[in-house]
Amino acid sequence: MRYLGFLLLVAVVVYTVTDIINAPDEDLHGLPRGIWLVLVVLIPVLGSVVWFAVSLNGRRSRGEALGGPRSGPRTAPGGHPAPGRQGPLAPDDDPEFLWLLEQERRRRAGETGTDGSTPPTSDDSSR
Repeated sequence: MRYLGFLLLVAVVVYTVTDIINAPDEDLHGLPRGIWLVLVVLIPVLGSVVWFAVSLNGRRSRGEALGGPRSGPRTAPGGHPAPGRQGPLAPDDDPEFLWLLEQERRRRAGETGTDGSTPPTSDDSSR
């Protein structure tokens, strides 16, 4: 019971340092990562509180919750991915995937012909 406050402080500092190391550059608000780390290690309570306030404000401005990116697709007008979108697109939202799928469909249609039969080869036409 006697060391509970100290252990809690160490846990907060370790969590804050980990959060700073993993934070995207836009969450650093112009300060180098090293300055944030020194601030948190030398002045743990104040440094951690300032970091959490600043990083929480940055996450809110990007539309993220404390647990990570918000759920649901973020799209700009026209159905295109919004700037800053994180993670991969679903296959039906990915224009490159849809283009490749269309190319594969056309290739297969060319191999089988329009009626489903295979196109004549050079051996078939000489008979």
